[in-house]
Amino acid sequence: MMNWTQIGNIGDIPLRGARCVATPQGRIGVFRTADGKVYAIEDHCPHRGGPLSQGIVHGASVTCPLHNWVISLETGETLGADEGAVRTIPVRMEGEAIFIALETRAEKAA
Repeated sequence: MMNWTQIGNIGDIPLRGARCVATPQGRIGVFRTADGKVYAIEDHCPHRGGPLSQGIVHGASVTCPLHNWVISLETGETLGADEGAVRTIPVRMEGEAIFIALETRAEKAA
């Protein structure tokens, strides 16, 4: 079962921008693409843990600010020759409000 948590409004994130949200399951990067789509992924690069929410958003990807690894916002997979992935987080919009789905304690323990 997912616990939907409101983390802000669409106006809180500029186009091609991001924000970091602290959750009980770690930092989540919430990204808004140039066409207004919103994605959420773990806020650490699989390479060296760089803060993806401080990276450059382009298309449906983000480039890590530390070593330029490119991560798909849709799948969490690295793009190009690099290998690795981050967890994607379900996002739901209700009007202007952004919600992310967090695991319940029972799911996390299983």
